[in-house]
Amino acid sequence: MKRKILVSSCLLGQKVRYNNGDAACYDPRFLKWLKEGRMIGICPEVYGGLPVPRPASQRQGDKVVTSTGVDVTCEYEKGAQAALSLAKAENVIFAILKQNSPSCGSSCIYDGTFTGTKKLGQGKTTELLRQNGIKVFGEDQLDEVEREIGVNE
Repeated sequence: MKRKILVSSCLLGQKVRYNNGDAACYDPRFLKWLKEGRMIGICPEVYGGLPVPRPASQRQGDKVVTSTGVDVTCEYEKGAQAALSLAKAENVIFAILKQNSPSCGSSCIYDGTFTGTKKLGQGKTTELLRQNGIKVFGEDQLDEVEREIGVNE
């Protein structure tokens, strides 16, 4: 059986994003891994108890705050813990998570000003997964994912 990959649910086409949308990935390699049954979807925000739709959120240091000023750090941390538990239970080889997200961003996130400005950084879930030895890639890093699969199979 092929080893599993933890994946942001929005990349799988599920409408779980803050705006009730998705960010489906149609790259042929991604679709092949999905067809092979490798993907295990999770939306940390939903697992953390946040609704769909919900106000946009961004990291501000160690906190996550909505565009309306509500601190949702607890929900984001709860979702990150759920993702880590699922990754461990399924013995995933790594994760492919949605770039720019305050949960899932792996190299870029919004800067916390709600002006559309991005900065280098990582989301709460990515941070926790990496602290626990799980590699995390963004949907824009599928070349690296492909190499990683080759190493792990």
